[in-house]
Amino acid sequence: MLTREWRPPWAVDIGLVLGPHRRGTGDPAFAMDAGGGYWRAVRTPDGPGTVRLRRSSDVVEAAAWGPGAGWLLDTVPEMLGAADDPSGFEPRHDVLRDAVRRWPGLRICRTNRVFEALVPAVLEQKVLSTEAWRAWRYLLRRFGEPAPMPRGGVTDRGRALDLRVPPPPEVWARIPSWEWHRSGIEAVRARTIIGAARVASRLEPLPGNPGGGTDGGTDGGTSDNAAESRLRSLPGIGVWTAAETRQRAVGDPDAVSVGDYHLPGLVGWALTGSRTDDDGMLELLEPYRGHRHRVTRLLGLSGARPPRRGPRLPVRDYRSF
Repeated sequence: MLTREWRPPWAVDIGLVLGPHRRGTGDPAFAMDAGGGYWRAVRTPDGPGTVRLRRSSDVVEAAAWGPGAGWLLDTVPEMLGAADDPSGFEPRHDVLRDAVRRWPGLRICRTNRVFEALVPAVLEQKVLSTEAWRAWRYLLRRFGEPAPMPRGGVTDRGRALDLRVPPPPEVWARIPSWEWHRSGIEAVRARTIIGAARVASRLEPLPGNPGGGTDGGTDGGTSDNAAESRLRSLPGIGVWTAAETRQRAVGDPDAVSVGDYHLPGLVGWALTGSRTDDDGMLELLEPYRGHRHRVTRLLGLSGARPPRRGPRLPVRDYRSF
């Protein structure tokens, strides 16, 4: 076990910052314990590793295990948003001013693990989150490896923490078709992940130029960004998937998830009281260029939601695929 303490220059909220990296309540690579610790299992450049982060007063206490322990501890500040700079963000709407006051500990995390962020983003393409998270759980339990843990394991409220490190790219590339089927993932998304796995070494590290887009197009103004271009050169990776990956891997505070089923309605309703589409959302977010992802995160935390138009979509039974 390796340890370090880090004193952030702001009141960091670990759960808030790491929240986007948790893929449902049963995520095998993410856990919380009764002592206020947040656990992540990560495949680092040095091998598998597990990190536990806990805030104690104004200090973040970090402990890590496994071959990747040193790398994980070195990246704790960026993991908790130290590379994020919200100083140029000026809320122009009351809902955003209120959200900034209520969640001062929000920062955009940077994991520097591109393939790790890309795979679950592909799993979430055009399906309910519940379906994608079910597939993520199945695939990590089936093909991931037990995460390095403290000797004797960890028990939380009588339950053993059984974390799994996501498989390396070469394992993702070899998953047979019937296992994708059992997980609930159809051939299109499976081929996208397999194709990305075969070139994963070219994705790490991803060029980081958060907020660097300038073309103002319908893709959210990021098509000239080097990270955007590299991701979208892969078959099956579109605007939404590239943005979701950049938000997490390079901490891009401006990456807009264009094409999201819920996001335009949320942004439109929170800022104007009316629903809108992708083009309308981008128009509303334009004054916040450089911080548009930050805005959408704050709006998501604000609780502002348009009324439902009908019943929830049912979760599909993967056995019918």
